Amino acid sequence: MSNLETIARLAGELPPITLDEMKSIRLMNRMDTKFVTNVPMLIRLLEMTKGCYYSQSVAGKRISPYRTTYWDNPVSHEMYHFHQCGHLPRTKVRVRTYVDSQHTFLEVKRKNNHGKTKKKRVAVPSLEAVIRDRAGEEFLHELTGLSFDSIVPTLGNRFSRITLVNQAKTERLTIDFDLHFHNYETGCDEDMDNIVIIELKRDGRLPSPILPMLRSLRIKPAGFSKYCIGSSVTNPGLRLNRFKKRLIKIGKIRRAAE
Repeated sequence: MSNLETIARLAGELPPITLDEMKSIRLMNRMDTKFVTNVPMLIRLLEMTKGCYYSQSVAGKRISPYRTTYWDNPVSHEMYHFHQCGHLPRTKVRVRTYVDSQHTFLEVKRKNNHGKTKKKRVAVPSLEAVIRDRAGEEFLHELTGLSFDSIVPTLGNRFSRITLVNQAKTERLTIDFDLHFHNYETGCDEDMDNIVIIELKRDGRLPSPILPMLRSLRIKPAGFSKYCIGSSVTNPGLRLNRFKKRLIKIGKIRRAAE
């Protein structure tokens, strides 16, 4: 059995929770923490979650494919560099497609001076409609003051996601894996298919069943911006600075799975 088949089997062994049921989970005082690991560790983690978590089911599937494209200034790469140097406030602009449903959204993520991130989005017909017809430009300009004259598609990624919810329904856990990047500017591609990004979204400081599991597997908190990491490994012209140590750590995690 392949790793992907094993992951699908383990996610399928957890009781399901539907999208409608997920809507009732409102994390009013949300705290977000990211963790980075590899596929073998993910398999061990999923085995430990039995009896503690539901897994989101969409049309009977527990694994959902996503595609995302990020926009930035083609000369200054302002959004990349603001994140790279820790500048606040900062903004990211992306188009995300939920592949199974083909629902597509233009999204603006903004991190304010207090480090809190808010995301707003508007439905658009497709990625192609944004690129070709500037779909969603009024929404973009209203939130950011930008237009599609000043930013272009710079990086695309695709990945698969499992979403878990604890039985108390006080946290969500997104697990992203099978990650692939394509750089629109350089034409370079990079597979990180053995890297796993886990994001814990929980209500305040309420107890979390996943944290002792992560500690037992020695999976530690670690930042991972898909846009910035993907850009840094596919565009050699970008400054790395504060990403250097992170890329070294990611490399070690990848090699540990070989």
